[in-house]
Amino acid sequence: MTTPLERFYAVIPAGGIGSRLWPLSRADAPKFLHDLTGSGSTLLRATWDRLAPIAGDQRIMVVTGRAHRAAVEQQLPDLADANVVLESEPRDSTAAIGLAAAILVRREPDVIVGSFAADHVIRGDRLFRAAVAQAVTAAEERYIVTIGIQPTEPAIGFGYIKSARDLGIRGAEGVMLVDSFVEKPDLATAKRYVSSGEHLWNAGMFISRADVLLEEIGRQKPELLAGLLELAEVWDDPAARGPVVDRVWPALEKIAIDYSVAEPAAAAGRMAVVPAHFDWDDVGDFASLAKLNSGGRKSDLAILGENARVLSDASSGIVVSQTGRVISLIGVQDIVVVDTPDALLVTTSANAQRVKSVVDALKLSGRDDVL
Repeated sequence: MTTPLERFYAVIPAGGIGSRLWPLSRADAPKFLHDLTGSGSTLLRATWDRLAPIAGDQRIMVVTGRAHRAAVEQQLPDLADANVVLESEPRDSTAAIGLAAAILVRREPDVIVGSFAADHVIRGDRLFRAAVAQAVTAAEERYIVTIGIQPTEPAIGFGYIKSARDLGIRGAEGVMLVDSFVEKPDLATAKRYVSSGEHLWNAGMFISRADVLLEEIGRQKPELLAGLLELAEVWDDPAARGPVVDRVWPALEKIAIDYSVAEPAAAAGRMAVVPAHFDWDDVGDFASLAKLNSGGRKSDLAILGENARVLSDASSGIVVSQTGRVISLIGVQDIVVVDTPDALLVTTSANAQRVKSVVDALKLSGRDDVL
């Protein structure tokens, strides 16, 4: 049996509006509430199952939208009520993770928090635990620690981490000081980073002492920190919480933690990275979903859906079916077909990143009924 790490508390930000995997994923059923691997578990449940042995099931906090509370609690029956943090509206990752840290540090002043997205796929639980354990050891030395992934292509949707030197921390051998952190560079820069062999992808996992994380937010965004501390002060008093949330939360600055914390902390020499040795995928679009479900073989056709009825001849890509309708593909390569009762998407793997623009267009045209 695995012994949970001392002082460690896992935080799962479970947000999103379902724009990159529309129409499979919707505002009321974002990516983390779907089984995208055929495992029988949603991505959220798989994240919980991966973290529970590391933190203990009473030391996992989930930050999610009010609209998703029932679905989250149904997926995670062991989630303690005090560890459900509800957002009245999305304010991005600094607010979500920062509020969790501010609440937890009031409960436990020396707590180390680790933030892990609810909608990523990770394979290799033993290697994942080893990486988190190293990160926690480095966090005890007051570093903000991330876990870096070896790049496989010059993707522009990820941040890139360049490491400087081994920190020589006992029990965290191989943890590197971060030289620079660049969030979502342009394609030319990404190609240069990958070809150099000196950069890792940012996987959105951050491990830090809660007080150190809050200090960093305060250095860059003092007004945002003040709001988070005001919220945390009343959070465990349900009678006082509501009015303060209604007043403070909507006014918080909307900014990703990559910009508010990671980039400036790296520039100041306060950030470290653990190179990952496990398999990781953020399932960022239908092209990555196809790759994930076909074992990386581009010649294969991945099919998702309990009652999918697909006929294929010399075709590749992915079909996601929620209707039971017969879908026939003849001689088409790298195709993406997503068939739901009220919306149909047809595109190609090369254009999969453009799905978000369809969602934006539907918003502008007032077609909220399919979002």
